[in-house]
Amino acid sequence: MNLRFLSAGESHGPQLTAVVDGLPAGMPLSVEDVDPWLAKRQQGYGRGRRMAIERDRVVFASGVRAGRTTGAPLTLVIENRDWKNWREIMDPAPGGEPRGRALTAPRPGHADLSGGIKYGHRDLRDVLERASARETAMRVAVGAVAHKLLELLGVESLAHVPMLGGVSSRVPFAWDLRGRIEASRLRMTDPEAEEEAVRRIDAAKAAGDTLGGLLEVRYRGLVPGLGSYVQYDRKLDGRIAQMAMSIPAVKGVEIGEGFAAAALSGSEVHDAIHRSEERGWYRTTNRAGGLEAGMTTGEELVVRAALKPIATLMKPLPTVDVVTHEAADAARERSDVTAVPAASVILEAVVAIALADAYLEKFGGDTFEEVRERVDAYRERVREY
Repeated sequence: MNLRFLSAGESHGPQLTAVVDGLPAGMPLSVEDVDPWLAKRQQGYGRGRRMAIERDRVVFASGVRAGRTTGAPLTLVIENRDWKNWREIMDPAPGGEPRGRALTAPRPGHADLSGGIKYGHRDLRDVLERASARETAMRVAVGAVAHKLLELLGVESLAHVPMLGGVSSRVPFAWDLRGRIEASRLRMTDPEAEEEAVRRIDAAKAAGDTLGGLLEVRYRGLVPGLGSYVQYDRKLDGRIAQMAMSIPAVKGVEIGEGFAAAALSGSEVHDAIHRSEERGWYRTTNRAGGLEAGMTTGEELVVRAALKPIATLMKPLPTVDVVTHEAADAARERSDVTAVPAASVILEAVVAIALADAYLEKFGGDTFEEVRERVDAYRERVREY
């Protein structure tokens, strides 16, 4: 791995932090490249009250000077503004556990019970705080940095929501719908489907329930040959799938036709190869979703993910208390009715991290100019192949 990162921080702790290693020196980077992505993650109809409290902004604590990366590790910090309301509960000092505030009723579908068993916690807040999707704010920040690298190398992306709460968009994705998608409360291409999905969100909220949906991200401008077929852990589709499946509540990932291809014949699945002097190598279909044998084809990358409904329900499911072993209602935390629009932004971010890593793997240099020169030279070689 050429671009690597670790994040730290709890949902209601003082801050989220990440250290990103492997960025080349001299890449233009400012907080204005990151903050709009953090804002997009906080948008979307059906979000909870937490989004009204947090106004996520990134701070560069190392690795950037005068608007350019230095080649040193990049440290990102996002303040949790809700920390002031949880200071006593989250105090790291010994003996600071507030009586009567322990969380002992695990939520079905969440990390609470398995995490409590694994790490020996009886107060499941010690699981919840790190397992919370609040951590994805930092992954979006890291993804924004990766996206900046890709953008400078001629790559663009767009995420949208093909289905939410069982309501599917009837308007096919198109790049010229970017304005519609970015302005949409649900990041949907179809205004009518969006209104029906909003009604279902309202109904789910009234019932104390939650909704899931499908996410899709597209990348275009990628060079062919990112990733590799020679070892399992270098296959780019596997690396993308791991990043996508690491998003909380994601239960399935597909690239291109994905699961639908399993029911078709080979002639209906594979993309014929063409070449012309004007276009070079190209396909007239893209059922593979831009990846074959673990490598990019140069066609548009299409990644979809299935997001299950959020596990925290305002009308909770039955559970068993981990201390008393008596039947109980699952714990209730402040939560969203749906996070599908936000999750599409998170998917866009984590796929960007995988792609930026693949670019640095293939074209890596100590400086950004070295990387760009090598990408330009490779594009020329592809045209002549």
